[in-house]
Amino acid sequence: MPMAARPEGRVPRHLAIVMDGNGRWAKQRLRPRTFGHHAGQKAVKEAVEFCLRRGIASLTLFAFSRENWQRPPTEVSALMELFLKALDKEVAELHGNGVRIRFVGDLAAFAPELRKRMLGAMERTAGNTALNMNVAVNYGGRWDIAQAAQQAVEAIARGEFTAAELDEHRLHGYTCLADQPPLDLFIRTGGERRVSNFLLWQLAYAELYFTDTLWPDVDQACLAEAIDDYARRERRYGRTGEQVATG
Repeated sequence: MPMAARPEGRVPRHLAIVMDGNGRWAKQRLRPRTFGHHAGQKAVKEAVEFCLRRGIASLTLFAFSRENWQRPPTEVSALMELFLKALDKEVAELHGNGVRIRFVGDLAAFAPELRKRMLGAMERTAGNTALNMNVAVNYGGRWDIAQAAQQAVEAIARGEFTAAELDEHRLHGYTCLADQPPLDLFIRTGGERRVSNFLLWQLAYAELYFTDTLWPDVDQACLAEAIDDYARRERRYGRTGEQVATG
């Protein structure tokens, strides 16, 4: 894994990925779904290395949604075990490459040992600056907005500001990724064309990119295609094309 960023062309500062397709990848090989989740770890490494090479500041990965608890208990249990093993195996390398690890979502739902290791990984890498790696677990976009609103209401009750002073900027400050660059590019693998309750607040002006490639098959070439597509797009933020062209 590279130690230094090498920006190439126009790249997003903040990239988010819905890592979809692990189960179908395994099914194509007549293997259990958990086999696909294990295979998907290689693609995570590819994504991290790609971001480091391209000088991308933040990478947010959708690892486990609030809805994923509804999956078969055996699969949920296997995913929890996979999280534990990944934390034991990968944190040292990520730390060595300057990656700051953050888990975003409602961590209270996880077993104490897993939560302890998540917090340990965040503390260990807190001072790193090469890449912000945000791992969304037990996360949902609606939940993020709701918890931000709850925090804002509590702040109003404490007298920090009035209800009339609550605006988008203040509310944004309570969302999970408030300290990260605005989301530029959202990628979903696996062929589905939906956002699945991921980063709903942050998606406001993000570019969307969908690929049929299943997550375990994603490599740096696949990610480069997404970045190249992003670089060709005209981001207007409400302006006309002529206004963008003239600055």
